[in-house]
Amino acid sequence: MASRCELTGKGKQFGHNVSFSLRRTKRVFKPNLQKKTFVVNGQKVTMTLSTHAIRTLKKKGIIAQPVK
Repeated sequence: MASRCELTGKGKQFGHNVSFSLRRTKRVFKPNLQKKTFVVNGQKVTMTLSTHAIRTLKKKGIIAQPVK
């Protein structure tokens, strides 16, 4: 799967795991990406979107239900 949301551009972020003794080790925060197929102008379009972007599109009424 792609590592970026095609709509918002959201990608992985970097940070630290912090233990009880406050030692820091590197870690990666990955976005929750989903492949969704939509019907646009009668054609099926498959996009890789973050779940945050999908929720926003549903809220704004831009998309009704993704095609499964």
